[in-house]
Amino acid sequence: MEISIDTIEGITVVELAGDLDTNTSRDVQSQLLGLTVPKGKMILQLNGVSYMSSAGLRMLLSLYRHTSNHDGQLVLVGVADEIRDTMEVTGFLDFFTACTSMQDAMHALDDPARG
Repeated sequence: MEISIDTIEGITVVELAGDLDTNTSRDVQSQLLGLTVPKGKMILQLNGVSYMSSAGLRMLLSLYRHTSNHDGQLVLVGVADEIRDTMEVTGFLDFFTACTSMQDAMHALDDPARG
């Protein structure tokens, strides 16, 4: 799993590439939870993630809860169709704002109705 972290206009942008599974989700979770700050904004780019196991879904939910507990915002970008389908069926997608582009994600974070 490759993790790239950047800051754009005060927003933490994390790009993941590789499989998000039992072998990688713990390390990813510990790195991402360490990036959350009170009232922080994070975009999680998943364009490079083609497989996500239940451990990966749990990691996303944990990140969502941690971000929410800090009054922050989390937006997903580029969720693969198969992963999106799984997230819809399991109800996980209801927790997240999911966008198709970085521009849409930036707008979603600027929208006070979403926060």
